[in-house]
Amino acid sequence: MESVVVESIDKSFGPTKALESISFAVQAGTLFGLIGPDGAGKSTLFRILTTLLLADRGTATVAGYDVVKKYTEIRNIVGYMPGRFSLYQDLTVQENLAFFASIFGTTIQENYHLIKDIYQQIEAFKDRRAGKLSGGMKQKLALCCALIHKPEVLFLDEPTTGVDPVSRKEFWEMLKHLKAQGITILVSTPYMDEASLCDRVAFIQGGKILTIDSPEAITRKFTKPLFAVKAKNMYKLITDLRSFAGADSCYSFGEYAHLTTTHQVVAIPQISEFLHGRGHTEVEITQTPVSIEDSFIDLMQTSGQA
Repeated sequence: MESVVVESIDKSFGPTKALESISFAVQAGTLFGLIGPDGAGKSTLFRILTTLLLADRGTATVAGYDVVKKYTEIRNIVGYMPGRFSLYQDLTVQENLAFFASIFGTTIQENYHLIKDIYQQIEAFKDRRAGKLSGGMKQKLALCCALIHKPEVLFLDEPTTGVDPVSRKEFWEMLKHLKAQGITILVSTPYMDEASLCDRVAFIQGGKILTIDSPEAITRKFTKPLFAVKAKNMYKLITDLRSFAGADSCYSFGEYAHLTTTHQVVAIPQISEFLHGRGHTEVEITQTPVSIEDSFIDLMQTSGQA
């Protein structure tokens, strides 16, 4: 059963096209990731799906309800956690949670089982004002407020941006638990490593969907040889590798340069000989597994959006 269906959505802000021909479907009870950098169109799409913004063209349904014709019904059955912390800074943790429960005609006690594991992590600070919480605690409070009315579909717009790595890991553990309870979750993120934690992902760049599939299927489609290369002068290394006869692409990847080649027969000794001929020292070369980020970069280059 499809919980969210998007068909040919377009949205522009003046001359800027924020979304162009966006189409996809999300199965009920799954965790769907919208992956892309800032400005890719993620927040605009989430605002359309949560009835906060009208598309210029196209249609979308959430839990079977049209986002334009049935916006009231949708607002009652979705949870939405926007990218920017939007709770009441001067209210305490407990007051914020009680307020959002009352808006939906419920109580904290009625749906406490849904937020219990998350709320217990911030319960010690229940009398602290929301504006005085750390990034990780704000994140947990916002998620509790988005869940307190037991939504069918949960939209999380860049929920882990600006929080520490430990809180990011904890947050994704919470999402796994929520998915196990049957909630459909759509999460947007600029972090490529989080893509592998989703059931399916859509790569979005410049308002266009580049591909949609499971993380495993996306990386399997990357068939070019991929090498991780390191040398003493990294800037010169990338410049020189791009002029290598067998090079397809070369880009910085942490402390390494990632090189893809056009020929399956290209081997490490050929690359090494080329680099030493260009005066490089302390050269390290290994053939490396493809990451989800490598796949995204490759798709951007293929589509001409790099």
